[in-house]
Amino acid sequence: LMEPLQGEGGIIPGNPEFFKAARQLADDSGALLMCDEVQIGMGRSGHLWGHQKLGVEPDVFTSAKALGGGVPIGAMMARGAAADVLTPGTHASTYGGNPLACAAGVAVAKYMADNDLLDNVEARGEQIAAGLIKIAEKYPNILGEVRGWGLLRGVVVKDDAGCTAGELVGDVMKEGLLLVPAGPSVVRFVPPLIVNEAQIDQALEMFEE
Repeated sequence: LMEPLQGEGGIIPGNPEFFKAARQLADDSGALLMCDEVQIGMGRSGHLWGHQKLGVEPDVFTSAKALGGGVPIGAMMARGAAADVLTPGTHASTYGGNPLACAAGVAVAKYMADNDLLDNVEARGEQIAAGLIKIAEKYPNILGEVRGWGLLRGVVVKDDAGCTAGELVGDVMKEGLLLVPAGPSVVRFVPPLIVNEAQIDQALEMFEE
């Protein structure tokens, strides 16, 4: 089970060659290749699913969070032989398939399809990356590498910066900008997929200040 992009691990995009090798190893040994799409899935990468950016097709992948637009929901998708494991009656959940969560999931999918949301994710993601690179170049003793995909971006806080990512996030939150650390040394930017250009500019300005 692998994340196409590690979230809590520090916003580390998967390596295409590594994932292709994992796919081949799974095929050769009869194992299942599974992906965790809970954080990077549902459009956040700029593709509908993060594994699509790596050129591999998993046997199973999981989704949640953005799948319901804030309404608690989770889902597991499977193909081929992996899809035949859970037959009717072998797995049950009291709230599985409940109408409210499923209606929210359908509404999210429809909105994404009707509003070219992935194009916005790509454009705003490039805007964040460019802005963070410029800030990091301005403060090279504090900030380092900028990495990520789409609207899941991170900037490294250097070991000798004099503060941790969590402390930096705390200071920024006092100014009204909601960020979150990804491990001890990365500040994570995860704005909503509908964020606009002016809002990204404002967020970058607040972060730099």
